Amino acid sequence: MSAESSSESASSSDSSESASQTNEGQTSSGRSGRPADDSSDLETIVVTATKREQSLQDVPFSINAQSQADIERTGADSIEELSRNVAGLTIQNLGPGQSQVAIRGVSAGQIVRDQPGVKEQVGVYLDESVISLSLFTPDLDLFDLNRVETLRGPQGTLFGSGSIGGTIRYITNQPNLAQHEAAFEAEFNSIDEGGQGGHLKGMVNVPFGNGNGAFRLVGYHTEYGGYIDALREGGRVDNDVNSGSRSGIRAALTYEPTDNISLTPRLIYQEIETDGFNRQEVFNLYANPYTTERPAVTFDEREQFLLLDEEFGDEFMLADLTATVGFDGFDLTSVTSITERDILVSRDASALSGSVSVDLGYPDEAVMLPSNLRDTTDVEQFTQEVRLSSNGEGVFDWLVGAFYSDTERVYAQRLPTPGYDAFTDAVLGAGTSAAVANGFPADSPFNSDLPYDIEQLAIFGEASWYVTDRLTLTAGGRYYDFEEVRTITTGGLFAAGDTAVVDETSSDGFTPRVIADYKFNDFMSVNAQVSQGFRLGGVNDPLNVTLCTPEDLEIFGDFQDYDDETLWNYELGFKAQTRNVTFNAAVFHADIDDLQVTLDAGSCSSRISFNVPSAHSTGVEAELNWEPIDRLFLSFAGSVVEAEFDSTVFDADGNVLGGVQDGNRLPTVPEEQASLSGSYTFPVGWAGSAAEGFVTAAWQYIGSRYTQPGDQVPGAGDFAHGLPFAGMTGAEVTSLDLELPAYDIAYLSGGIDFGDYTVTLFVDNVFDENALLSFDRERGGRARLGFRTNQPRTYGINFRARF
Repeated sequence: MSAESSSESASSSDSSESASQTNEGQTSSGRSGRPADDSSDLETIVVTATKREQSLQDVPFSINAQSQADIERTGADSIEELSRNVAGLTIQNLGPGQSQVAIRGVSAGQIVRDQPGVKEQVGVYLDESVISLSLFTPDLDLFDLNRVETLRGPQGTLFGSGSIGGTIRYITNQPNLAQHEAAFEAEFNSIDEGGQGGHLKGMVNVPFGNGNGAFRLVGYHTEYGGYIDALREGGRVDNDVNSGSRSGIRAALTYEPTDNISLTPRLIYQEIETDGFNRQEVFNLYANPYTTERPAVTFDEREQFLLLDEEFGDEFMLADLTATVGFDGFDLTSVTSITERDILVSRDASALSGSVSVDLGYPDEAVMLPSNLRDTTDVEQFTQEVRLSSNGEGVFDWLVGAFYSDTERVYAQRLPTPGYDAFTDAVLGAGTSAAVANGFPADSPFNSDLPYDIEQLAIFGEASWYVTDRLTLTAGGRYYDFEEVRTITTGGLFAAGDTAVVDETSSDGFTPRVIADYKFNDFMSVNAQVSQGFRLGGVNDPLNVTLCTPEDLEIFGDFQDYDDETLWNYELGFKAQTRNVTFNAAVFHADIDDLQVTLDAGSCSSRISFNVPSAHSTGVEAELNWEPIDRLFLSFAGSVVEAEFDSTVFDADGNVLGGVQDGNRLPTVPEEQASLSGSYTFPVGWAGSAAEGFVTAAWQYIGSRYTQPGDQVPGAGDFAHGLPFAGMTGAEVTSLDLELPAYDIAYLSGGIDFGDYTVTLFVDNVFDENALLSFDRERGGRARLGFRTNQPRTYGINFRARF
């Protein structure tokens, strides 16, 4: 769909999400179409970040909105790709479907698959429906989106827990009651020394009932080429093992029986499947430079070792109903949603199980047994929000509402390792396996079931007072009440053997926000804000005691509960827009209390969370869009952040625990990040007067980062595996620099826009940068060491049509 036609698709009565879709041309990077506006003016994006329609420039706090035209220009296919052009937004890649989002440096360390109780720090919404899930941020397709809003700073007043760093909102195009529409997109791409991929996507919009209703259907299928090679036993190499696919549909119907009533039921389904993970290894128990009884292996870039195939799957379903009724003076909005997700993370855990077998004195045949760790997450969530909002023209705007959610999350692990029980009974004594099974299947040395039930009730409100034509004051708050019940049952040789142990967590409180906004004139404004956000605490899972060394058991054995995390945010922002320049900037400082830090519990193959009394994040962010001459569009987005601990945490022996020391950096986020892009259009005479050519270039810079706080401790990168196996003595040390290096990635594209259809040629990752995105360690690094990496240089062609 063209940017021009999309502006007509919003239903005038659906004030919550049907913002008019004029495009500001916020970015011009990546795979381009022509700029959204053929005149010399940068137009206005209308957003709903305050749950009412507002121009982006009128929102009195720091916000970025990537419009549909921006998404098409960049060729972005995921939130990670879209983040290139959003100042202060960091996406830590932890594998397919397992991204971790941070805004403004507010981050507490890598959350991994087996920490289901840890809550997110950035809330994620699809239109009005909350879809946040810690670690498993939904990897939604961006086709036919109106825009993606990034709200920086705590959004606890309107969006609740999990928005302590900010909120991301995917806003879809609503059914268009005025006209028929259709769009189609096809792409083919090829990865350097990798596989091939591509996609087919389509949209159709059909009005009905003499303008009282419309139906909009979106469907898509994407094939992802792989680029990681797996070394196998016997010297075989399987190429491109991390290929995958994503398929989905979105179906929405809007019906307006009267001028003041709007009903929009919707169904969304998406399925992601991948055959492996983007992990490049440097050490594996079975493949490393130190073995003499097995072939010594030194890994090249984008290589790993596998005994078993790996797999990731994610089924996501959302059914929601948004209803709006307009009255004289106020609107009533109800949002009801039901979410279901089924997630499978299936990993080759042979090195993990094998390393334990070495410690237990098992024979080499047991150490080499293939072992498959299968993590499953099943989520069912019901949410209901009801709110009233003013719709008059007075000196006050107000909004009040209530929110309820009930989330049932069942997390389970199984470690099927055929033949393992026989070795266990032979070495540790007959009947040992059966004695520790605790009702779980045989030949599975670790099993766990962790059902969670989380209920939340909140009441919120916000009001704005237009003191003068230039000065607006806004105040709001949210009262919340949470209750969480977790039951844990474990079994198997590696497990603690808990049976239906129940832990409960509850919390309530109030988070306020106060904003002042002053407009110097029609082009410039300044805003100041004080706001608070929060993140619910929880309970750690028991350590895998059998796997722990005595030292690790002493250090980490006493961690159980962790408290709520709270943050006070102070910021000053500046916004300016003229005919050909838009410039937004903000300086901010956040004081974080009881930061929930996550650490790897050494050799235990467990993660624990605990509270750090204080930390801070201070920085500056800026975004610039400029048309210096006709047809040339330039964009810049960048941020500089100092995010550090303000407290030191010691273990029982008086040693600094896991790098949590006053002055050390918070993990996963860079101190500096920036992007610069340019797009130039020109008439193509031989193709007809309506056609325009375009060429674009973009550059992204991400500064250095640490995956976990302890990675910045001197000597943290020296890993002694301690495993006498295959000719290794156990004293060998693998030395790594755990400061993930800064990286630059460039993008080029060009093509022709014929009006109704566009053809684009592109090259992503022009200089084939092999960026290290996060560090992966198995059992504290004793079993496996590696880094997750990005996609190599990729060439492609994209065809897009609008009807």
